[in-house]
Amino acid sequence: MNKTFGVILIFLGVIMLVWTGFSYTKKEKVVDAGPIQISADKQKNVNWPPYVGGIILIAGVFIFVTARRK
Repeated sequence: MNKTFGVILIFLGVIMLVWTGFSYTKKEKVVDAGPIQISADKQKNVNWPPYVGGIILIAGVFIFVTARRK
């Protein structure tokens, strides 16, 4: 179990180091006057610092190495 969790954290850490965020588009109502509605597409960004991926990678390696052997 712990080795699997360690491998997952290692994989997630590498992904977060390479891919530092993503963006998505959200529709927002600009005008809502009875039957007339005007909406606009707003682009939102979600970013995280690269050191978070490094910390997760190091934690995964630590958990993988210190896991008990069966």
